[in-house]
Amino acid sequence: MTKEQKDNLFVLVKSLSKSEKRQFKLYVGRLGVNEDSKFLTLFNILEKLPAYDEAAILKKGVVKKEQLSNLKAHLYKQILISLRLNPSHQTIRIQIREQLDFATILYHKGLYKQSLKILDKAKNLAIANEEKNVAYEIVEFEKIIESQYITRSLNNRADELAIQAKELSQQNVIASKLSNLSLQLYGQFLKTGYVKNAKESTRIIKYYNARMPKYDINKLGFREKLWLYKANLWYSFLTLDFLSSYKYATKWVDLFYDNRDMMILNPVFFLRGNHYLLEALFYLRHYEKFKETLVRLENVTQEKWFTRDDNVDGLTFLYIYNNKFNLHFIEGSFKEGLPLVEEVLDKLKEYRDRIDEHHVMVFYYKIASMYFGAGETKKCIYFLEKIISNKSLQMREDLLCFSRILNLVAHYEAGMDYNLDSLIRSTYKFLIKMEDLYEVQKEFIKFLRGLGDIYPHEVKNEFIKLHKKLKQYENDPHQSRAFLYLDIISWLESKIQNRPIDLVIKNKFYDMRFNR
Repeated sequence: MTKEQKDNLFVLVKSLSKSEKRQFKLYVGRLGVNEDSKFLTLFNILEKLPAYDEAAILKKGVVKKEQLSNLKAHLYKQILISLRLNPSHQTIRIQIREQLDFATILYHKGLYKQSLKILDKAKNLAIANEEKNVAYEIVEFEKIIESQYITRSLNNRADELAIQAKELSQQNVIASKLSNLSLQLYGQFLKTGYVKNAKESTRIIKYYNARMPKYDINKLGFREKLWLYKANLWYSFLTLDFLSSYKYATKWVDLFYDNRDMMILNPVFFLRGNHYLLEALFYLRHYEKFKETLVRLENVTQEKWFTRDDNVDGLTFLYIYNNKFNLHFIEGSFKEGLPLVEEVLDKLKEYRDRIDEHHVMVFYYKIASMYFGAGETKKCIYFLEKIISNKSLQMREDLLCFSRILNLVAHYEAGMDYNLDSLIRSTYKFLIKMEDLYEVQKEFIKFLRGLGDIYPHEVKNEFIKLHKKLKQYENDPHQSRAFLYLDIISWLESKIQNRPIDLVIKNKFYDMRFNR
């Protein structure tokens, strides 16, 4: 993404659909005095520009340089107001907030009964759609009106509102504690990754137990259950308990399938739940269930009733295509998966303003892995270089680590040994700077250090030795995850057996599927 395109107003204008642009111009033109408004002229200029260019805007003579910032801010606000009025953006949340605004206006006009009537409808709508924070806000507003004015709307009104406020408050507290824990565990994952030893496991277990609130599952609503399953999912992922990850991701997804209205209202949470379910199934290598879940997700997102907007479309692409890659990795069908590469690269261009750079780099790693498995090592190296040379991006260390290791292996496979020694040294220097390396990585570092002193006729024997060392970690819950990024064991077996790596992985897949 170019620096110029990061201008917030320009990106917003470029994100508008044809119908949204048309509605904005109609919205501005409702009053005749707005037809020649400067902000509308600025909108028309930005709409036509291929990239944000302040000099080109000023050259039009619409506004002076010192006034441009204020004009941009005004245009930004007017576009948001127009979008808020667009029927496609009239979600339940906006409708509830709108009713609350109407009730506030009536309250200030002294029309208390009318205000209370609207508040009651808005509150019921909020509770029905699990919007309990705004429901609590509405009850508090109702209490203010009832305490200031004698409405006599109900004899037991005070007790009724007090009980309702208490119940909503308790539910909001539980939801808040569970959402806090979920977010904290997710933050822990981003900071340190999966636990690498028993000591780290103990620390995470204590952290989780100290923060998990007491609850009665029978009293939890949809929202509270969702945060509970999220917290337990991240705890399971962190501690490498993929069976539990599968269990809670399934509960998360089933919660939406059992409440389709919530799926429509919260499509992002539905998509994320499916992504984590697929991730757990990928780690467990449950092929049939993985494939079934992926097909079901893709079918649901194509239904007419499923909520669609720019954000949802971007996430749908991100999660479905990530897992389409993973399906080929399980099968070992790397050559068959190559058509996905062009599809993904085209869609990355289409969604460039909606997908962050980290996820783009994850796609590059998957593309590189696909090419490596298909035996196209030079194309593999090309995409790995995009990751390794990206100095501005703070990515998870494990992804950077395995990008460098795969890059080294790909150079070796491609016969590009003219700079192999320097590549080994740079990879080695990068790895030793990392903290808390997997034992798999440590063994590979030792192998790298000695690779330069190995005679060609001794290489196969060294591969056998390394394979034997790494094989002992294959079923170690703290170490085996390293093989999910880069299947070093299958690569070593391909070198030992003198067979393509995709055939080695395919054979393992067939053995796993039919001899389980």
